Amino acid sequence: MLNISAARRHNTKTLELNIAPLIDMVFILLIFFLVTTSFIKETGVDVSRPTASLAISKANTTILIGVTRDDTIHIDRRIVDIRAVRANVERALAENPEGSVVIVADKESKTGLVINVMDSCKLAGAQNVSIAASTDSGK
Repeated sequence: MLNISAARRHNTKTLELNIAPLIDMVFILLIFFLVTTSFIKETGVDVSRPTASLAISKANTTILIGVTRDDTIHIDRRIVDIRAVRANVERALAENPEGSVVIVADKESKTGLVINVMDSCKLAGAQNVSIAASTDSGK
């Protein structure tokens, strides 16, 4: 007579959980989220933007130029002289010819300096030059 418990022990297979496909799927999702994430560009300085009731959001900005209240110009988190603005913008436009320029100027900065920065951007070949403002939500 056959012992039933011995037969069960003989036919018992160990179950394994294969997690390799799960790890592959997690890495694919991670790559997907990294590729589709848009990163926010900042000028690297803290400025107090002027408000405007008709301010609109602009996407795909390539070059951000910051002008502080003490009239220093910042591009890529470094201080730049007004004479070097044109060269920096030309270099950035060479990398992305479709790019646009946004000047983030403090409301206490000198208008003449902001106009000189804007003029340098236009001389460098930038077609789209904008000045950043905050939306006027107080009204």
